[in-house]
Amino acid sequence: MALIIASYVIALLVFALLDIIWLSIMGPALYKPVLGDILVPEVRMGPAAAFYLMYPVGLVVFAILPAIKSDQLSSALMLGALLGAITYATYDLTNFATLRNWTLQLTVLDIVYGALMGA
Repeated sequence: MALIIASYVIALLVFALLDIIWLSIMGPALYKPVLGDILVPEVRMGPAAAFYLMYPVGLVVFAILPAIKSDQLSSALMLGALLGAITYATYDLTNFATLRNWTLQLTVLDIVYGALMGA
């Protein structure tokens, strides 16, 4: 159980830190120019916190623990990348299908980012 908790805490901290850095840099450069006035003026912390608390659970269950069991770092990287690509693709492809402002460039970049973050 301690291994699961430690894996979760580490995944949460690393993911949150890297995502905050990404959003701080790419938010104004990539998302704001494309999405403009449909962005909320201030981030809604409740949904953001829910995502940051849930996503590392997926990483632990579907990437980290299987990699620990197989003793293969490459397994964690590949399964994490797959999870990241699928989860981000769910969001991005849905937005691309339904939102006028959402672009193919934003979709592709965000899915690649999700894969890298999952890995």
